[in-house]
Amino acid sequence: MKITKTALDKLSTPTSGQAFYRDDQLKGFAVRITQQGVRSFILEKRINGKVKRYTLGRYPEVTVEAARKMAQVELGKIAQGINPISEKKANECKQKTLQEIYNDYLTSRKSMKPKTKHDYDYALQHHLQDWCKKPILTITKNMVTSRHIKIGKSSPATANLTMRLLRAVFNFAKASYEDEYGKPIITENPVGILSQTRAWYRIERRDSVIKAHELPLWYKTLNELTQHRKDPETTALIQDYLLLVLFTGLRKQEAAGLRWEWIDFKDRTFMIPDTKNGTKHVLPMSDYIEKLLQRRRQASTHHLFVFPANSTSGHLEEPKKAMIKITELSGINFTLHDLRRTFITIADSLDIALYALKRLLNHKMSTDVTAGYIVMDVERLRSPMQKITDYILSLVGEKQSATVIPIKSMS
Repeated sequence: MKITKTALDKLSTPTSGQAFYRDDQLKGFAVRITQQGVRSFILEKRINGKVKRYTLGRYPEVTVEAARKMAQVELGKIAQGINPISEKKANECKQKTLQEIYNDYLTSRKSMKPKTKHDYDYALQHHLQDWCKKPILTITKNMVTSRHIKIGKSSPATANLTMRLLRAVFNFAKASYEDEYGKPIITENPVGILSQTRAWYRIERRDSVIKAHELPLWYKTLNELTQHRKDPETTALIQDYLLLVLFTGLRKQEAAGLRWEWIDFKDRTFMIPDTKNGTKHVLPMSDYIEKLLQRRRQASTHHLFVFPANSTSGHLEEPKKAMIKITELSGINFTLHDLRRTFITIADSLDIALYALKRLLNHKMSTDVTAGYIVMDVERLRSPMQKITDYILSLVGEKQSATVIPIKSMS
């Protein structure tokens, strides 16, 4: 049949599936009708040995005359060796926005940790929000440089994080989206200008700890915190959380997300299955840690988490208000990572074997050839863990640093 408006209006809707009506004058030009009554103009043509269908537009938004002209143009391209389907896909990719490509990037990163995603989402929505609806190809080197400087005025670390995210999204787009000739649509990453001009902010690594002479006051203030807060149960939970970080060196999220199913009181061990470096982390309990966890067990018998809280995650997040109060009362400013660094510093001062220390901290030893031959059983970590615990307790006045043998009088 010759496809005309009159003929098209007379075509019936199929009861199931789709019906195709092909034009007998322009080979490849056709109409597709679905059982919902949707009429679309299509182009059918063998491309690279396979029959491909290419949608030109819907009727009546696109007239028969306009669709016929579009089909003639596309057939002309095919005659020149151009694949209109690939061309259309490439054009769509060129118009993809930063937000759309970011969403695709997240989908591809199947093993991304929730904390990382949270940081990326925050950076995008708070520092690149006005770019989210822009086609990614419109983001230039000058835009990157200016925005990096703008964010850096308030937080150099955040500026670097935001641009590292943008760099990752661009690299993903370079590898994922191609034009009709199979070449990358994005050939240059504008964030590279920061490396070329050495414009990245130099972030000094924090090395703060709670010093040995500060620990007694910090520990005393922590234990007296219930006197200064209205909710004694929540305060006790926060106290134990901070102590667990100090006495184990766990990262803040590892300690906060600790579950009862990962704790074995019979073997006196506990486990973090999903850590920063992607390996399972099993630690022994010192006597102090065991008492702390037993105390938590009695206080939260019906909860999944050791440190439950009314939060999105279901467990305690960073207890900023309590930490601020401790700093206010003691004059000792600290972060949760300072507690981990304090544990590391104390362990190092006690001459804990390097391999044992790395295992206690769950640091990778892949670059150390010797470490590859060492299988560090959790029981071999029990003595170092207890040694560190005893030393911390001696510093805060809870335990003598050495056994004192009284000398008998000679008289």
